[in-house]
Amino acid sequence: MEYLSFDPKSKKLTLEECAVPSPSEKEVLIKVSHSGICGTDLHILDGAFPCKDGPLILGHEFSGLVQAVGSAVTAFKVGQKVVADPNTGCNTCDFCHGGNYHFCRLGGVHNTIGIFRDGGWATHVLVPDSQVHLVPEGVKLPQAALVEPLSCLVHGWDILNPVHVGTRILIIGAGIIGSLWSCLLHLYGQRKTVTISEPQVKRRRLFENLDLGFKTVAPEDLKGSEFDLAIDCSGSGPAMQEALTLLGRGGRLCVFGVANPNTEVKFKPFEVYARELAIVGVNINPFTFPKALSLITAMTDTYLDYEKLGIGVYSLKQYQEALTALRNGDISKVVFKF
Repeated sequence: MEYLSFDPKSKKLTLEECAVPSPSEKEVLIKVSHSGICGTDLHILDGAFPCKDGPLILGHEFSGLVQAVGSAVTAFKVGQKVVADPNTGCNTCDFCHGGNYHFCRLGGVHNTIGIFRDGGWATHVLVPDSQVHLVPEGVKLPQAALVEPLSCLVHGWDILNPVHVGTRILIIGAGIIGSLWSCLLHLYGQRKTVTISEPQVKRRRLFENLDLGFKTVAPEDLKGSEFDLAIDCSGSGPAMQEALTLLGRGGRLCVFGVANPNTEVKFKPFEVYARELAIVGVNINPFTFPKALSLITAMTDTYLDYEKLGIGVYSLKQYQEALTALRNGDISKVVFKF
C-alpha cells in the first residue's frame, strides 16, 4: 500500500510503500477513497500538537470501502461504503461510563486514529469494527469524508443550543470549519444576523462562493459591532480575546478551533461578571457520529459541494503542493483522493 509517513522528530513527511495489512479478529480493513487534512494535522506537522512518538500515518477524516473483515466481525461486508470515528474511550473509567469518553485519560484524543494510531493518509487503514459506520444511501464518498468534522460540529451544536433564529452570531475564521459552521447555521434557519470575520482576502472570497447571504468582513471592520454568540474556528488567541470585547450582555464565546497549546487569552473578570459572559469549549465528538451521518444526509449537495466549499482534491503524491495551497489560503481544505 502507499502512505504518507510522518516523523515527529524531524517533522518530515515521506511517501512510502508497504504490504497491505490484514485485519485482526475485530478489525475492518478499509480501502480509503477520500481522506482530509484537518487543522489539527497542520499543528502536528508543525510540532505544536501532541501525537504518537515515532513514525505515524496521519489522517483522521476519511471514507472508503470495506476490503476485508476480521473473523469476528459480523456487522460489515466487503464492498460496503463506510466511515470511521477516529475516537474512542477505554470503556471502563467513570468518564466513559458517564458518556464522556472524550475526557478519558486513555482514550479520547489520546488514542485517536491518525494521531496516536495509523490513520487515513494511506490507500488502506485498519479500524476496530466498533468505530466503523455505514455511509447512508444517497451520500457520496467525497461528502462522507466530511462526517468527522461535522460530528464535532454536532457536539458543539448540542452544547450551544438553544440558538434561536435571529441570534447575532460571529464566526471567527473562514476556513473549512468556519464554512461548515456557517452551513449548519444556515440549515437551521439563521440568515442576516451571521457575520464571518476572516483576515485573508483569499479566504473571504472563497467563502462567498457558498452564497449563504452572510456578511463577510476583515477583523478590523468589527469595531462597534455586538454579538450574542461568537464561535471561534481559527484557534487564534488575539481573535478570541477581541471577540470577548464584542459580546453583548449574556453573550457566549465558543472555543471550537484547536489552538496551539501554549496560546493564552487575557480578559477582564469584571466584564465577565458584569455582562454574565460565558466561555464554552468543544472537544471532539463524543457519540455524535450517528447524528453527523443524519446531518450529512440532510446537507448533501446543497451545502457540501467541494467547489463551493473551496476544497482542493489532490493525489497522495501531490502532498507538498496540497499543503502549500492550504497554508497560502488558496483553498479551504485538502482532501486526498485515491
